[in-house]
Amino acid sequence: MDDVRLVVAVLLLAALTACASQAPAGSATHAPGATAPRPSASAAPAPERLRFTRIAELEQPVAFAVRKGDDRLYVAEKTGRLRTTDGTTVIDLSGEVSTGNEQGLLGVAFHPTGRWVYLDWTDAAGRTHVTEWAYDGERATARRDVLTQDQPYANHNGGQLAFGPDGHLYIALGDGGSAGDPQGNGQDLGTLLGKILRIDPRGRPYTVPEDNPFVGRAGARPEIWAYGLRNPWRFSFDRETGDLWIGDVGQNAWEEVDHQPAGSKGGENYGWNLREGKEPFQGGGGGAGLVDPVIVYPLKEGGNCSVIAGHVYRGEKIPWLRGRFLYGDFCAGWVRAAPVADPAASAEVGEVEQLSSFGEGPDGELYALSLQGPVYRIDPA
Repeated sequence: MDDVRLVVAVLLLAALTACASQAPAGSATHAPGATAPRPSASAAPAPERLRFTRIAELEQPVAFAVRKGDDRLYVAEKTGRLRTTDGTTVIDLSGEVSTGNEQGLLGVAFHPTGRWVYLDWTDAAGRTHVTEWAYDGERATARRDVLTQDQPYANHNGGQLAFGPDGHLYIALGDGGSAGDPQGNGQDLGTLLGKILRIDPRGRPYTVPEDNPFVGRAGARPEIWAYGLRNPWRFSFDRETGDLWIGDVGQNAWEEVDHQPAGSKGGENYGWNLREGKEPFQGGGGGAGLVDPVIVYPLKEGGNCSVIAGHVYRGEKIPWLRGRFLYGDFCAGWVRAAPVADPAASAEVGEVEQLSSFGEGPDGELYALSLQGPVYRIDPA
């Protein structure tokens, strides 16, 4: 790796860690574990090792998407370009994105029809944009901003975009940055920061679904679907059940994965900054109706620094992996597979250095991205 890439990778590694030097550690006393979202119907097959087959080399790949009727794989580079894995540039924002450690081009999603593509990125002032282009498979045209959000600090921008099974666009925004959520955004329903949003982006500039949980509530933003999140860098929907899995990057002590079942009406409060993981944070920890994470693991132990949420595997070529949720850690590099019925029973199944994201192909097969450049297809060992 050349010197420039090394410097950028080291800077982002430092930024994606959990701000351990900026706030006191929590008082966690129990061993890391998880609660099961639903009982296991039968014993799962034993986990095996996975093989990570390099299929492309791009510049700081951080997000992955596929398009209806298109067999190409689309990857967002943090430096500002949306490219296919064969190297074709679809959109180039490299002259517009900010270059801070947790800034840049951060997310990509295609409309279920394949007619529009959406990017989440930060501009030179650090402001978050969710921007739409019309796309015919060759040219991206008719650019327009769907949503913008001022950011008080340069870190914790979130960035994940995904269309849910309901056809609506879900958007992850971090708590605004710094350390410890100094503005209290995670618990403030009057701001979009520290939330997952749910909108219809085809309005002007967008419309809010009438069944969003805070529609009509005084003082609350109707776009909010879930709250109490610190930096939900990556989330995904289980293509078979519709369940939502959220990886929320921790502060000093705990990384966590949150789970929302498909039948949810939204409105879950995942606890930040009242608590980190399952533990009180700076005298917090209270509050009615807080939703426990289903996976927690300790920061710093073994080099852990930032959870990278993946997908529940629904492909065909790795039978033992079906029904397991794949996730990893950016600094430590391990990848683990957790049965959806018993996430505490996760097992390490591979390693990816500087793991930045996972992706799911149209056939349910999975991919892994490294900030160092490689895009890997996940294969049986």
